[in-house]
Amino acid sequence: MAKIGELLVKEGYLKSDQLQKAQEYSKRTGQNLISAIINLGFLTDEQILKAKEKIFKIPGVDLNKFPVQKSAVELIPRDFCEKNILIPIQTVGDQAILIAFAEPGNLQILDQIRFITKRKIQSVVGTEPSILAAIDRYHMASASVAQGALAEVEAFSEGDVAVGGDAVVNLAGVDSSGGEDAPIVKFVHTILLEAIRLKASDIHFEPYEKRLRVRFRLDGNLVEVQNQPVGIASAVASRLKIMSKLDIAEKRRPQDGRIKIQFKTTKGIQDMDFRVSVMPTIHGEKIVLRLLDKTNLQLDMTKLGFEPDDLELFRKHIHMPQGMILITGPTGSGKTTTIYSALADLNKPDVNISTAEDPVEFNLEGINQLQVNPDIGVTFSEALKTFLRQDPDIIMVGEIRDLETAEIAAKAASTGHLVVSTLHTNDAPQTVTRLIEMGVAPYVITSTINLIVAQRLIGKICDTCKVLQKVPDQVLLDLGADYAELGEYKIFSAKGCNVCHGSGIKGRIAIFELLVMSDSIKEAVLKGASANELRIIAKKEGMRTLRRSALLKLKRGQTTIQEVINSSVRDV
Repeated sequence: MAKIGELLVKEGYLKSDQLQKAQEYSKRTGQNLISAIINLGFLTDEQILKAKEKIFKIPGVDLNKFPVQKSAVELIPRDFCEKNILIPIQTVGDQAILIAFAEPGNLQILDQIRFITKRKIQSVVGTEPSILAAIDRYHMASASVAQGALAEVEAFSEGDVAVGGDAVVNLAGVDSSGGEDAPIVKFVHTILLEAIRLKASDIHFEPYEKRLRVRFRLDGNLVEVQNQPVGIASAVASRLKIMSKLDIAEKRRPQDGRIKIQFKTTKGIQDMDFRVSVMPTIHGEKIVLRLLDKTNLQLDMTKLGFEPDDLELFRKHIHMPQGMILITGPTGSGKTTTIYSALADLNKPDVNISTAEDPVEFNLEGINQLQVNPDIGVTFSEALKTFLRQDPDIIMVGEIRDLETAEIAAKAASTGHLVVSTLHTNDAPQTVTRLIEMGVAPYVITSTINLIVAQRLIGKICDTCKVLQKVPDQVLLDLGADYAELGEYKIFSAKGCNVCHGSGIKGRIAIFELLVMSDSIKEAVLKGASANELRIIAKKEGMRTLRRSALLKLKRGQTTIQEVINSSVRDV
């Protein structure tokens, strides 16, 4: 600040001896020079502002009277404003921002602001005391919101230990005063632990023009949990990339990584893995974390949601010595859990099981798991070729994506191996037509596939806020319910409460559709039957469709009418 002092003397606003006294006072009290000049009575705040206007040749602004925009203030983090004695006061359209500087003209600071805000800068000048007071006044609300979120989770995470990359960080010991990065570190750890506490399946960090939005996927629904100034988005992204060992300098390409943390609970130390996906957007890097919670991995097939007869049929086929079982459904339908539960049931000391996965979501003791990496030539098809030279009994292929993988899997299934894999199809009959469209010959399908399982996850109604609902019979009939069973239905609705985050849904359960490759189905496939024709034949042979499986859950009061509608189409 010596520079501004010398300028005030040069322009005749201050005497040399007054400057010397103000400098001594500043050094003794720790105040900045301008505050010292004002406190000693040499100049008023208004006089200082007029002097600065003349010295820097830009307009001055009295922040005690100027209407500062809260949305503008949030574009730049508080610690940056305090360090450089500046405050954003107004946005100018979508492209520029008006900033009050105590000492404008520092090119390095201007470049940093352009990087943070992605806007052009229009400068005005203000006095140090008024800028610092404005920072306190306008950043207070944001700080209290963030602190409230931190305090809420600190009670949960006290004494916890997080592991990011190779570093071990004691979360209870992270102090926001411990350096410029400490608040960001604490914020990120807070979000991770809160997601674990709420049993979220995914975390979304989304930068927009004026805010950083954080959302959790809870029981299948995205719920907004935080809004922060967009100025911290880059620092948050860097912290997550450091934890997942990604390149923090690379901001133009998508990246994928993994984070592992350990945390204390009443049950002791627990692990949590996060699969990290970074995607560049026009406002910064969006980061999505998938929580891979081993404690939620349900390896007991009796608890997946199978009806008793379907469970018996599934178990019968997974214990066959050879052939192929396909698990189908959209992303997030629970296919991995079903496959892992089957492998856990088959995992015995005298059985050799190998899996090719992209990515390996959970480590299973006793099973040889290979991570697919197409960048170095380790594809599903190459993994299958390797497995066949490893004396396998059971092979799991994460997904059949192309004809080559399908043909090698079929070859393995026809030469004394049990092969389990997945496809993305809407129901079981469509899986057959999808394979044919891929180029797999119908005779290969009929000679290798034993069972096709289609599945979905539907929301379980919240027990805390559910109430019995009277529904006209026609509504149930339109859903596909049998007329003779109408009196057996117990229909509930849920208004939403704190337990279910206002959604009325708490937890999810799977519904299944099992298509056995019977003689009549094989004959129809060889004749080129459509998916609808295959469905009609399978239903006659006793296949319980996805809609029928959902209706059974509705009849028992486990789910809602809307979940049934969302989960499956009406059967033909």
